[in-house]
Amino acid sequence: MFIIIDENTENIRLDIYLSELYSDISRSKVQSAIKSGKVKINNETKKSSYILKDGDRIEFENLVDEKNLKIEPENIPLNIVWEDENMAVINKPSGMLTHPTPLETSGTLVNALLYKYGPNLSDINGEFRRGIVHRLDRNTSGLLMIAKNNKTHEYLTDMIKNHNLTKKYRAVLKGNYPKNEDIIKEPIGRHKTQPHKMTVTPDGKESTTIIKVLERFTEATYVELTLITGRTHQIRVHTSYKKHPVYNDTLYGAGTGKVKTDEQVLQSYYLKFAKPFSAEIIELEIPPDEKLAKVLTYYRNRRV
Repeated sequence: MFIIIDENTENIRLDIYLSELYSDISRSKVQSAIKSGKVKINNETKKSSYILKDGDRIEFENLVDEKNLKIEPENIPLNIVWEDENMAVINKPSGMLTHPTPLETSGTLVNALLYKYGPNLSDINGEFRRGIVHRLDRNTSGLLMIAKNNKTHEYLTDMIKNHNLTKKYRAVLKGNYPKNEDIIKEPIGRHKTQPHKMTVTPDGKESTTIIKVLERFTEATYVELTLITGRTHQIRVHTSYKKHPVYNDTLYGAGTGKVKTDEQVLQSYYLKFAKPFSAEIIELEIPPDEKLAKVLTYYRNRRV
């Protein structure tokens, strides 16, 4: 199988990346596989310490039993917000993985896409990511663009890299955010000792998030966030850096709030982009999801 590294998965050691991918295999076994030539980067063997770069193609023999890697189409309902012959925009629910991993090959958005569209999905990023142009974290809900062919995949990828789309999120932040409007410009890179996390770091990539307060509560703030860049965990990292992490985001320091939800209260609710190969502008917006509505209702009722 192969995987294409993008800007959200670069700047991590090869052995650490594969160890995260195959969390039930020891790092020493992964290093042994790399040393024996079972792993290649752009058709070349590399050391375990090789730092992955945007665009790298990792090819490797299966490190777990083949049966665990088969990705089956599954009849999982899809909330299709908009589509044409080249792409679709899906409202991904919270709790669903965007694409399979070697240890979790069912119940993902890709399984549902394979059932709905069959072979009519891009394969630029490999079988594990058929149709997937960009991702949302498992517990982040909302709008996700899907490419039905490779030409459209390349179009959408270029659009994202050149910042030629508008992507907005809704979130509840812990505490009372101090400004009604704010621009966070802090570089984001991989955490040096916890590679599953990202962090604000001087050697990270330029990252910009615009925050606008929508509603204030005693212990929380309802905000709209516009992404100018699209780094991994960007909103979660930037708000945590400002000491107001996303509500219930235990990975980035929010802890568990009084309203229990499956992790972070964060939704990708708005997209504006040019329809592929057309001058038509597509503008999409969805209402707050069940998790966000639950937290907002709790705090609004406390003010009555």
